Parts: sequence; structure tokens; C-alpha cells
Amino acid sequence: MNLEELTAVSPIDGRYRNKTEELSSYFSEFGLIKYRVRVEIEYFIALCMFKLPQLSGFDKNNFDALRNIYTNFSLADANEVKEFEKQTNHDVKAVEYFIKKKFDQLGMQQYKEFIHFGLTSQDINNTAVPLSYKEALHDAYFPLAGKVLDKIISLAEEWKDIPMLARTHGQPASPTRLGKELKVFAERLTTQIGQLRQLPVSAKFGGATGNFNAHHVAYPQIDWAEFGNAFVNHVLGLDRQQTTTQIEHYDNLAASFDNLARINTILIDFCRDLWTYISMDYFKQRIKAGEVGSSAMPHKVNPIDFENAEGNFGIANAIYNHLSAKLPVSRLQRDLTDSTVLRNIGMPLAHTFIALKSMQKGMEKLLLNHEKLEKDLEDNWIVVAEAIQTILRREGYPNPYEALRDLTRTNQKMGHNEIAAFIDSLNIAQSVKEELKNITPFNYTGI
Repeated sequence: MNLEELTAVSPIDGRYRNKTEELSSYFSEFGLIKYRVRVEIEYFIALCMFKLPQLSGFDKNNFDALRNIYTNFSLADANEVKEFEKQTNHDVKAVEYFIKKKFDQLGMQQYKEFIHFGLTSQDINNTAVPLSYKEALHDAYFPLAGKVLDKIISLAEEWKDIPMLARTHGQPASPTRLGKELKVFAERLTTQIGQLRQLPVSAKFGGATGNFNAHHVAYPQIDWAEFGNAFVNHVLGLDRQQTTTQIEHYDNLAASFDNLARINTILIDFCRDLWTYISMDYFKQRIKAGEVGSSAMPHKVNPIDFENAEGNFGIANAIYNHLSAKLPVSRLQRDLTDSTVLRNIGMPLAHTFIALKSMQKGMEKLLLNHEKLEKDLEDNWIVVAEAIQTILRREGYPNPYEALRDLTRTNQKMGHNEIAAFIDSLNIAQSVKEELKNITPFNYTGI
């Protein structure tokens, strides 16, 4: 661990740097500047393609050289932008000056006033940030979440035939199968990840107060809304909002954060269930040589991966909830509160990454303890009472629920022999008695 990681205030950039580093290219200061430069360059190219008269002489063979400014963007370039910012005290204006300097170096001075032409800062921020967010989801989040989901699906398939005592309200309940209980989470996650994929990633692009005022006054004959739609929707691959103030609505971004938080909530539920199964001894955990579970108790192997995941999902959701509640609210045509908040959208994703990777590690450690699962079923023959009373209902037996209630709520232990004796005492056909005796906690697991 280097000095920067040791002295970092946030564990994202310190202790957990190796688990979150892939997000830095999207959400770091360097990443934000690079995305701003990308949007500015692509906007200039779009103006050239739109055939503004003053840009008609620009050689399209130079487009590759322009795109190299952001595709080859370096830390030295970012530092140069930050030097401009010291003069301007404005981060987007610093990007504009940086690109203009590049135009000077490329011999394109006559065209440089069309960099950032007619725009306000939020036309860049409200395209650069959603673009980085969309690409982070596509390139990093969905693949990682997919691996976690695939592992849950794999375990559900592996353990699909393992009978397990269910517990409702913490009490023994009708048996289930371990694989089916994991499949519950797989289905929930599949649905929510699918919904997240469908949510549009929106952008604002329309000048100082959203009306293309500057564009229209300079070129009133041009349909600037059509241009904005083409640029944002097709060049950047975002979804342009049609009627805005100076900033985007953030409604779809809020919906996306809510969706991510909901996925995390499902995973918290999963982690707590696995933690509980481990505490019930349904699972053992693989031990790595040299690791200790407690500084004082040598015997302990703690479910720390699921605990770490639960904690980080919780932090992520606290931030997601603030983002989704705050960002859509802005005074009149715009206040600045969104700007500082928007810089933090990488934070909950980073905590989510830490949690997902901890979950992966925890699931790889799981060792099924067949003996404990079977013992819990054997100790709870009482759970076949539901099956018996249901068949008795079918046979028209009088008050079957009440008969089983009176039997099972006694203080004596109910095992196989007690259940069999009760069945023998019933005034029913022998064939029905045999049917009832064939029901066990191990096979009464439904479909």
C-alpha cells in the first residue's frame, strides 16, 4: 500500500483501493475532466458535420487528431487543465482553454471560438457525467453484478435437491429446498437488474436556461433542438431531455439510484440469510492458511465477507437515497447544490463494488453441512402436521386442523414415532394412513 492509500480519508481510496480502482477512470477528477474534454471535442465535430458556414472549411481529416485529444488524455493533460482552473476558478472554462491551446498547437486557431460555442457549463456537465455513469454501468457494474448473480444461480442449481427446514418468524415451518431459497434471490435480482438496464440515462443540452438562446440568436434558421437531439442521442448515446432549466431534471438518474439501492437491499437480505445459515451451522467455511477469525478466540471462523458486504451495501444505499432525493430539487432555473453532490455518484458505486466482491469471496468459502441440515429436519417432524391435516381435509375428516393443533402444541417432543402413533389412532382408511406415514420432513418439500 502506497503513501496516498495509507493517508486517504476514504477507505475507497485507501484500504479498498484495489477493489474500486476500476471506477477511477469514470468518477475521479481525472475521469470527469477527460469526459468533459470528450464532450467538447465531439460537440465541435458535430458543429462541423452540421455545416455551419464558418466551419465549412474545416478539414474533416483532422477529426482523428481532435479525438486523439481525449482518447490519449493523460495525467499531464489533466494537470494542465487544473493549472488553467487556478486562473479561471471555473472547472469547465479551464477545459475550454485547454482545448483552445490544443487547437493553437494543431494550427486550427481560426476555428477555436467554436469550442463551447453557445453552451453553458451544464451542457458539458450534464452530458459528461451521465456518459461516464452509463459507461461505468455497462463496462464495470453490470459485469460484476452479473458474476454475483451467476454464482447465486450456480449454487441454487447445485443445491436444488437439498431438503432444508424452513423458518417463518424464526420458527420451524414447512420444509423447503436450499436451492429454491437461493433461487428466490436469483429471480429478484434478475428482475431488478433487467429494470436497471431499461432505464434511460438522460442528459440536458440546451444552453444557459435550456432554450438554445445563444445558438438561436446566432443562427436563427437552424433547428437547434434537432441538432441537440442528434448530438446527445446518437453521438453520445444518451437520452436528451426536451424541456429543461439550466440543468437536467435528474429524475431518471434518481430512478437509477433507487434501482441500484433496491438491488443492494435484496443483496443485504441475501447476506443476512447466509450469515444466519452459517450461524445455524448449515454451512462451514473454507479456511485459508494463516488467517485468523479473532484476535482472542483461536477457534473462530467468522462470516466476515457477508458482514463486510452488508455494511458497504448499507453505506452505498445511504448515499444513493440522498442523491435520489436531492438531485431532482433545484431552486428556480438552477442552484448550485447539484454540482457538489453530483461529484459523489462514484461513491455509492464504489461501496457497492466492495460489497459485491466481498460477497463473491464469501460464497466461494461456503461448505454445505449435510449432517446439520438433516438433523434439523429429523428433530422437527412436527412440520408434517400441515400435510396431514390437509389430506384429512380432503378425506372429510372432522376438524382436522384442530386435531393437529392439539397434538403439536403439547410440550412433548414430536418425532417419527409420535406422528405414526397419531396417524394410527385416526378413524380413516388404511390406505390413507399409509399415505400419511410416507410423508416425512425430508420429502415434504413441495414443487
